[in-house]
Amino acid sequence: MTYDVASTDSPSLHVLVRHQDVDGARLGAKVVVVIDVLFATSTIVRVLGAGAGAVYPARDDDDAREEAARRVGAVIAGEYLARTLPGWAPATPLALSAQVREGSELVYSTTNGTRAIAACAGAVAVYAGALTNAAALARHIAQAHPGVPVLLVCAGSLGRLCLGDFIGAGHVVRALRTCAGYAPSDAALAAELAALAAEPVAALSGSRVGRLLADAGLEDEIADAGNRDCCEVVPVLRDGRMVRAAA
Repeated sequence: MTYDVASTDSPSLHVLVRHQDVDGARLGAKVVVVIDVLFATSTIVRVLGAGAGAVYPARDDDDAREEAARRVGAVIAGEYLARTLPGWAPATPLALSAQVREGSELVYSTTNGTRAIAACAGAVAVYAGALTNAAALARHIAQAHPGVPVLLVCAGSLGRLCLGDFIGAGHVVRALRTCAGYAPSDAALAAELAALAAEPVAALSGSRVGRLLADAGLEDEIADAGNRDCCEVVPVLRDGRMVRAAA
């Protein structure tokens, strides 16, 4: 396999393997894509595609409760350590999208993904990326932000690399490099190689997080999150909420 070598003046393309490594002071000139394949960003893509008007990504469950109290009629959904929080809607793509009504607002809190989005709020733009929307996301970023450096932030799992996020980032890297001439870092190339070598659903299911989720009976949700490029939805952070980016 060969790789096109981008010129030195091409915009940079980098991957962080966990959101704890985000330096907010260095985000001002970058477009950020947050990736939490199992399941936060996959869920955000899915529920916006199902008709939700907006998703508020909470920093934690206290922030979620406060935001839900301000938004009459909002659905509050979330998990901590893969367990649905008591009295809340489920946090997974298929289960939550089944509860969405056209135009409804969601308040959403997860162990890693929504915290990662909150950590990146100072960027030029913040998008939710997943295996499911990588191609549409890459086309949008290349057209809306030509020449702007892109940082892919894997949510990670409790401060550790998460295989599903890394493979998701690699698929987004490949999609972006297909659309435009980015200069990838070694971390971005490593993620791309991992994605090219993996069958997504098998990799997700075999990962540490995937095994935990499968033990909880979420095999169908894992399979849905591993379905590459099946969705045209591009979620972007606007006024603290994830909404569909304009076409």
